[in-house]
Amino acid sequence: MNEPILLPRDIAHDARDWSDLQRAVALLEAPTLTARMANLVGTPLEFAVKALPSSVSNRIHGAVQAALSKSARAALWSMDNSPGKGASTRWHKLAAATSGAVGGAFGFAALLIELPVSTTIMMRAVADVARSEGFDLSEFSTRQACLEVFALGGNSPRDDASETGYYLARGFTTDVMRHLSAELAGRVVTGRDLTLGVAPKEAGKLLAKMVEKVAARFGVVVTEKFAAQAVPVVGAAAGAALNTMFTDYYQDMARGHFIVRRLELKYGEDVVRTCYDRVAHGAVKIEPRVE
Repeated sequence: MNEPILLPRDIAHDARDWSDLQRAVALLEAPTLTARMANLVGTPLEFAVKALPSSVSNRIHGAVQAALSKSARAALWSMDNSPGKGASTRWHKLAAATSGAVGGAFGFAALLIELPVSTTIMMRAVADVARSEGFDLSEFSTRQACLEVFALGGNSPRDDASETGYYLARGFTTDVMRHLSAELAGRVVTGRDLTLGVAPKEAGKLLAKMVEKVAARFGVVVTEKFAAQAVPVVGAAAGAALNTMFTDYYQDMARGHFIVRRLELKYGEDVVRTCYDRVAHGAVKIEPRVE
């Protein structure tokens, strides 16, 4: 008979943290953005993506990297830095819908113009959530975490059923930052310490490289979005809906991501990951309190 799986008492018996952890798992392990877009347009996106000329896909990926880089500077460096301030989620969704309607109405050329605008709106939405969770937008680690959110657009395939989609995707950005930190600082670091001691000039290089790596993943879902909007029956209304869906999705990813990071600061990464995995797989039994 299997032993009962016990949840670490220090999270399970803090009502707010326990509730927040459950919320984070629900958000981060929800259906992927690809699945949601396919449901909206009523057709599998793989066929629409294959129909795009390779030159178009290449232009999209180049535009995504430029848009992420510009949005990071425009959003993360310009927002009011007031940790704990409530997030304005509705405003960002409305702004995204407006820019998406323009792209959906005027086709591919307009979509390339619209991309930097919509990406900046989404970056601001992500940073807004980070700030509302108590994170300081002036800190390098917070800016890095905001970029990480854009690598969470599609959960990685699970080779091991015990691995959650969130930690698979997050492992990608952790590995990227570890190698970049080692390359620039001449040392190998792990976990939360991987950006400690990075000078401002090096931080700029790290973020630029991070944008490049994240853009490769974000570009996949953006290409799917372009392909969806290229479907003949999809127009301005669907373009607005797709952009709203994008912003809503990345706001949810940001909320879950920064809840997890906030809990990690309090309890440690290993404890939070253990709890997260057990909640995600429904294998949770709260350990009785021992006075």
